[in-house]
Amino acid sequence: MSDGTLRKRIWGWFFFDWASQPYNTLLITFIFAPYVKELVGDGSTAQAAWGFGIGTAGIVIALFAPVLGALADTGGNRLRWIWLFSVMYVVGAGGLWFAAPGDFSLVLILAFFALGMIGMEFATTFTNSMLPDLGTRDEIGRISGNGWAFGYVGGLVTLVIMLLFFADSAETGRTFIGLEPAFGLDPAAREGTRFVGPLTAIWFVVFMVPFFVFVREPKARKAPKGAVRMALQDLRTTLRRLPRDRSLFAYLGSAMFYRDALNGMYAFGGIYAAGVLGWGVQDVGIFGILAIITGAIAAWLGGMADARFGPKPVIALCIVVLTLVAISIVAISRDAIFGIPLAEGSSLPDIAFYLIGAVIGAAGGVLQSASRTMMVRQANPARMTEAFGLYALSGKATSFLAPLLIGVTTYLTGSQQLGVSPVIGLFLIGLVLLVWVKPNGHQAVV
Repeated sequence: MSDGTLRKRIWGWFFFDWASQPYNTLLITFIFAPYVKELVGDGSTAQAAWGFGIGTAGIVIALFAPVLGALADTGGNRLRWIWLFSVMYVVGAGGLWFAAPGDFSLVLILAFFALGMIGMEFATTFTNSMLPDLGTRDEIGRISGNGWAFGYVGGLVTLVIMLLFFADSAETGRTFIGLEPAFGLDPAAREGTRFVGPLTAIWFVVFMVPFFVFVREPKARKAPKGAVRMALQDLRTTLRRLPRDRSLFAYLGSAMFYRDALNGMYAFGGIYAAGVLGWGVQDVGIFGILAIITGAIAAWLGGMADARFGPKPVIALCIVVLTLVAISIVAISRDAIFGIPLAEGSSLPDIAFYLIGAVIGAAGGVLQSASRTMMVRQANPARMTEAFGLYALSGKATSFLAPLLIGVTTYLTGSQQLGVSPVIGLFLIGLVLLVWVKPNGHQAVV
């Protein structure tokens, strides 16, 4: 493969991160989640419902990701699967338009959200498995970090577009810069803010074009007869042998917990700030801009650190930082910080939470980029998509755990602050399990 062709494949692969990142940025964290809180009214009730909805999607992803990965390795043509899950992404995101105030079904909206989230996660499984085809072992850390940074920039651009031209304030009906929502959207019906779903879908459709134009399978092949049966047999064999590979087994277990904790932070950051600090959609959007900027810069720098030191020390450092951040989140409220009472109207909690957002963006971006590099080092090169299916399983087998623990803890305590405390324990479990992970696994990456 010529250098020019490989370079186009790498950039095409980058564009998946660019195209798909708005689902995380706009829907899961910074725009749609706090809007749901506005619709529901009560922060604790909204946080609990959000947890149950995301947890349900996580169960589906956990059940099917390894099977689909094994089937792709057996039958080939990962691009065909990415097309299918892209459709789910677009339909799910677009359906959020129907979240009209006073006239919406929370169950239906959460169903649309879950459909899009499942499509995004499954498509990510297949695109991540293409990473080893893009460079050598010494190069993939940098490639992964650059791709993640590029995706963060895509998320930043869409967030700025939403805040400047669409996301309308519940009080004024105008955007962050005082404009009425674009295209004549009705602020009384919150059409500007609800446009976040269609915008996410349109963005994905447009920017997946470079991916499908430039990314090709190294060896496209026709699925053999009985591919499903063969895939399931291979998967059973892999799972049966998995405990023998102590390093891979420990890494999947570690990733299962620390990625679940990180996803919990992302999923509840916006709705937490809306409920505990009283932030509106636009305030959470500014919080998101800071997090994304630091995330993009850190992912780029983290990719270089990954290439120089390897992914394991990078992952360990990020987990420690995020654990400290999680402790800080629980200790911050409108009235006090770490138990120290604040004067009424103090802006210190807002400033502290902005700083926390910046750190979450930075450490979270690096952690996710280094994690997929580590998976490449641990996996069997011949079964890479299946390996990333297991990686998705490790990220989703307990993905319902953080949202449901947060939902249940919030419901039982009636406190959003105490409700997010389970992520602290999840991070610590992931850090302990990382001790048994060998930096290079047992497989050589060509």
